[in-house]
Amino acid sequence: MVLMGKNTMMKRSIRMHAEKTWNDAFLSLINCLVGNVGLIFTKGDLKEVSEEVAKYKVGAPARVGLIAPSDVVVPPGSTVCCGVSVTTALSLAISYPTLAAVPHMFINAYKNLLAIAVETEYSLPQAVKVKEYLADPSKFAVAVVVADTSASGGGGGGAAPVEEEKPAEPEE
Repeated sequence: MVLMGKNTMMKRSIRMHAEKTWNDAFLSLINCLVGNVGLIFTKGDLKEVSEEVAKYKVGAPARVGLIAPSDVVVPPGSTVCCGVSVTTALSLAISYPTLAAVPHMFINAYKNLLAIAVETEYSLPQAVKVKEYLADPSKFAVAVVVADTSASGGGGGGAAPVEEEKPAEPEE
C-alpha cells in the first residue's frame, strides 16, 4: 500500500489505522510527516519494493529559480546514507526489525536491562561493573584519569604518577 498526499490526510489515515487495529505504535510516525513524504506499507520483500520505487525516480532541481554562484557538479551516486537513517528511524518507531534497525534495538534492550539491574537486586555479568561504578564513583574518576593519560599520547606508554614530596619533620 502506498500512502502519499497531503500530510494532514496521511496523519488522519495513520490515526484511523491505529484506532482500528488498536496499535498505537503507528502514532509515532505522525511526527515524521514533515515536508514531502510518502509512506509505503508492505508485507513483501523490501528490496523488491525499493527496486520498484527506484524505477519511477525522477530528478528535480533543488529550488526553482535558484542560481548558484559557481558551477556545481554533483557526481552520480547512491543516497543510501540518507535512506538508511530514515529506514532505521521508521523501523525503530514502529518496532519493526530491519538490518539497519536491529543493532539499535539490541543496544536499547541492553540499556533497559542495565537500568533494571541497577534499580533492583537482579544482576547480570554485564551490569557488575556499572554497579561497582555507581557504588563507588571514585573508581570512575580513576578510570577517566587513566584514559586521559593514555589519550594524551607521548608514545612512552604514559607517564608514571608523580608522588609529592613531604617536607621532612624535624628530629627531636
